[in-house]
Amino acid sequence: MEPAEGKKPRASNIEAVDMRYVTTMMEQLQQGYIKSVAATAGLAVEIVPVDVYGYDIRLIRPPSDPLDDESAVLAQLKCTTQIVPDQSREYFSYQFTKRQYFDHLVKPRRYPKAILIVMTAPPRQADWTEVTHDGLWTRRSCFWVSLEGAYADPSVKKPSVRIPIKNRVDAKSLSEILDKIDRSESLND
Repeated sequence: MEPAEGKKPRASNIEAVDMRYVTTMMEQLQQGYIKSVAATAGLAVEIVPVDVYGYDIRLIRPPSDPLDDESAVLAQLKCTTQIVPDQSREYFSYQFTKRQYFDHLVKPRRYPKAILIVMTAPPRQADWTEVTHDGLWTRRSCFWVSLEGAYADPSVKKPSVRIPIKNRVDAKSLSEILDKIDRSESLND
């Protein structure tokens, strides 16, 4: 997939294999991470083919009883090479490139709920993964946050949000998110 004509990649700090495709590769990296973790949690991942509503994937957990409904959560995916979360702090900040991405996530939703997933990746593309005899290692991690009900002044064109370091995306956290949704609990707690 080629980038739009005349469109330059956003990240000038990236050492890419080919700068024309780096944002597409960042998206693939994040989707691969999420699909791997979701598989470990027993979830299916559906890629949303058209980005009309601001969501990239839907995570679905089958019901334990065939007569019950499945659980699902929508997610907007973002990947950045400019952030290295400091484990000694509670949060890191992420700035949206467009206001509309923020607005999709803050509106109250009955079902399905929605989360933001931000992946931090090394700026050198060759360092994104490492294959050893012990397995495939993905460098850095994904973190999630629910922004439902969050506020940013309407004049702010690129809102920043705080992503809790404790909200690392792993099989346990994805299961806990869907458990909260099943119990109609807030994802902000």
